[in-house]
Amino acid sequence: MAHAPAAPHGEHEPTTTGLNHRKLLMWAFLGSDCMFFGTLIATYLVYKGESLSGPLPIDVFDIPVTSVSTFVLLMSSMSMVLAYAALTRGNLKTFRVWLLSTAIMGMTFIAFQVFEFRTFANHEVHFECSEMGTGQLTEFEEQVAADKCVDGVTEVEEKIGLTPKTNLFGTTFFVLTGFHGAHVTLGIVWLMSLFWYSFRRGGVTAERNLDVDLAALYWHFVDIVWIVIFTVVYLFGVFEGF
Repeated sequence: MAHAPAAPHGEHEPTTTGLNHRKLLMWAFLGSDCMFFGTLIATYLVYKGESLSGPLPIDVFDIPVTSVSTFVLLMSSMSMVLAYAALTRGNLKTFRVWLLSTAIMGMTFIAFQVFEFRTFANHEVHFECSEMGTGQLTEFEEQVAADKCVDGVTEVEEKIGLTPKTNLFGTTFFVLTGFHGAHVTLGIVWLMSLFWYSFRRGGVTAERNLDVDLAALYWHFVDIVWIVIFTVVYLFGVFEGF
């Protein structure tokens, strides 16, 4: 009985959907991951403003720093596109340069996130008790001032860090951003694996580009998710009327 020749690796094999089975599986995975992140974001929004004690978003978020890390992650999507384009043209050397650049930018984003988490965990409040009731303090600082500005205390400097156990905000924030960071870390491992695999004879070629195509889909997905998180969590958290 004659068999139809197998489609070369990287080309569409005959399927009822017209998509490669592996690519269809990736889209199915990304769809389920959308629901996963949608649930985490919805949970964050449901409990937004429900914390009985601080610190709160306006107390800990540093929008300029997070904006820089967001820009770095978005630029990594562009370098991923350039890497895939170079591969399809058969320019393996340029492909490696852009792929490595993508991974490095992903590592930079994770470094920013680790720095941010450490800063939040070691958050300090520092203010003069004379500022109490003047509108210069945040709601959380006013609460701290009400407890600390007694018995002739004129200045308050205290470490009150934000961790997953601190309040509802800490719990929902660290779970959401932590899981996103884990996704980025997985993407970095995937990209570096492709980078080293490209040095093997026949490992990554213009004809065998499906592995890179799937990695690019995943990488663009985590970038899009971060845009939503940055807007909903950071911008809405600091600029309430945004």
